[in-house]
Amino acid sequence: MSSFCIDNIGLLVTNDPGLGIVRDCALVAENGMVSEVAAPGAQADERLDAEGRCVIPGFVDSHTHLVFAGDRADEFAARMAGAEYSAGGIRTTVEATSAASDAKLRELALARRQEALRAGITHLEIKSGYALDVEGERRLCRIARELTDDVTFLGAHVVPSEYLGREDDYVALVCGPMLEACAPDCRWIDVFCERGAFDLEQSRAVLTAGRERGLGLRVHAAQLGVGSGVRLAVELQAASVDHCTFLSDGDVSALAESDTVATLLPATDFSTRQPYPDARSLLDAGATVALATNCNPGSSYTTSMSFCIALAVREMRMTAEEALRAATLGGAEALRRDDLGHLGPGARADAVVLDAPSYTHVVYRPGVPLVAATIVAGRVAFNAAGQSAPM
Repeated sequence: MSSFCIDNIGLLVTNDPGLGIVRDCALVAENGMVSEVAAPGAQADERLDAEGRCVIPGFVDSHTHLVFAGDRADEFAARMAGAEYSAGGIRTTVEATSAASDAKLRELALARRQEALRAGITHLEIKSGYALDVEGERRLCRIARELTDDVTFLGAHVVPSEYLGREDDYVALVCGPMLEACAPDCRWIDVFCERGAFDLEQSRAVLTAGRERGLGLRVHAAQLGVGSGVRLAVELQAASVDHCTFLSDGDVSALAESDTVATLLPATDFSTRQPYPDARSLLDAGATVALATNCNPGSSYTTSMSFCIALAVREMRMTAEEALRAATLGGAEALRRDDLGHLGPGARADAVVLDAPSYTHVVYRPGVPLVAATIVAGRVAFNAAGQSAPM
């Protein structure tokens, strides 16, 4: 049995209702799992001295598109100059990704995963969706599976050009051969229920097929306007509905009365110059809210959860406490994981040491790299001194 201790913690955020926030303590883990919150000086095989700094649960990024090739900086620059965002740019990334070798995709995805570790993200979900054919989607899911056990099949990301005008044929491909090929490497299925992507009945068909294959449900919805995707997610008891930029009062009520998490992606709204989601209405209504990066090359090329937290507080009227919870425990709830997002006994020992006395500094000092160390399953995966370990 191996033990690990983060000692001399000045302020520990546990997200555990029985522990709350603890001052002047140590966090002890055994075999990668939290065993106790103890007094400073607790014994362990390995130790990390927090030197009085703040320790928080590791960020849980429940929405990413990490496996891709290519660059869409010109598209971003055009939006900043006034061009309107649309979902069509996805096809550009499909072309670049399809042209890349397995080795190159692994190299790029691992580099982004390492960047996320440096940003304090201890666990993340990864979607496919940048191939849009059977073998290509299977390839993306297999590569993603090397980096996480929360892989999402997103063959229904956008309709490929060769299927324009016969969209239902593509939906049949997604629900049949593509799903069958990808499901063994996946835990989830997702669909982009939005104008320019998939309509209500097409989305229902994709999600129903995935559920019958044993996959959990996730939905992209309400990014470009109020639509039917949020209600569909609630109806089918999806774990999460993501974007939620445009919500009706009925959508908010439906989410508040359900177990479906509203996952907000503020870096996307920053990048696309769209309005920010009304997080305040969701929280006040009693809905569960998560924050995620949506790391992708077209609309949110960032792995900085701290940036998302700062946007959530400044632009979405969340408190620092609410935003931190959404980026940790909220992400875990969006992935239906009870072992992540908190630091109570029995949780996976995923933690971040901030180079700050309080988590408020994440918002108070925006843009400053405050992650001093990232711990995954009781092991130092990154520290600011330059020591890191591959995932």
